[in-house]
Amino acid sequence: MSSVALTLDDVRALARRVLRAAGLAEDHADAVAETMVAGERDGCASHGIYRLLVAANTIARGKVVRDAVPLLSEPARALARVDGKGGFAQLAFAVGKPALVAKARACGIAALALNNVVHFAALWPEVEALAEEGLVALAFTPSHAWVAPAGGMRPVFGTNPIAFGWPRPAPAPPFVFDFATSMVARGEIELHRRAGKTVPEDWGIDAEGRPTTDPAAILDGAMRTFGGHKGSALAAMVELVAGPLIGDLTSAESIAADGGAGASPLGGELIVAIDPAGFLGEAVLEHLARAEAMFDSIEAQGARLPSSRRYAARTRSLAEGVRIPDKLYADILALEASLTS
Repeated sequence: MSSVALTLDDVRALARRVLRAAGLAEDHADAVAETMVAGERDGCASHGIYRLLVAANTIARGKVVRDAVPLLSEPARALARVDGKGGFAQLAFAVGKPALVAKARACGIAALALNNVVHFAALWPEVEALAEEGLVALAFTPSHAWVAPAGGMRPVFGTNPIAFGWPRPAPAPPFVFDFATSMVARGEIELHRRAGKTVPEDWGIDAEGRPTTDPAAILDGAMRTFGGHKGSALAAMVELVAGPLIGDLTSAESIAADGGAGASPLGGELIVAIDPAGFLGEAVLEHLARAEAMFDSIEAQGARLPSSRRYAARTRSLAEGVRIPDKLYADILALEASLTS
């Protein structure tokens, strides 16, 4: 497949232009663009500049507040909440992060609820940012009801990602994992559809509940959870802790609110941050070193740490830039032209 070479600054500038042309306020456009740059930088194409098409559609459908001003509140000493006012989640997280970090350091553990936000991105940039502050982080968010429970055939869950970040001493980057509780991210299925490729049969089922390798049929039917009943249980957990627990929508309620517009999910996100020193005090370095011994034992036998592929891609793209498929690049340029004409 032919492609176009771009620097990361090119990607950033293009993303900002398109988002601003679509009507997004400058602070939101900057925050959203950085998420897309991070996706391309780290070799995560389904969370990269392709998401410009997703975000622009959500804006055009009137399903996101373009100039929302997130509102921070502090319901308890170790709890923070940001009402995103219907805007994209990136700016809401940026508003809430300083309070979350301060509360985690003061209390040892703290939680941040993002409410009433539109979410289309991976969670790893958020837990990585917290791990870079020396905190252990967990994040959860539902999405639209696209995923059938194990043994079922109708969507109930979202892709419902879970992310975890663990700080490491320099020069090692944080230990981070982020995975959907579905077999694959929905964007990955969409990229296969755009490329005219089939997908593995265990990724999803068609509208009649039959296994299929046709990505379009899965998009019209239901995705599968990974690991059968285990992924299904984790997906249910995400629905609960990032839905009713924080007073926000489940994936079924989110897709009902969408009303067939095909926009990004509306709902909430729960982020938990833990300060190792809060538990360990002066012994913190000793016990973090024990974690390093575990990482060493994994890599010493040739196994790969989660996120190592992303970090390797990051090193390459910072030096060499990235390559965008011709068709996707043309679609983005056409979108920009339509927005500015």
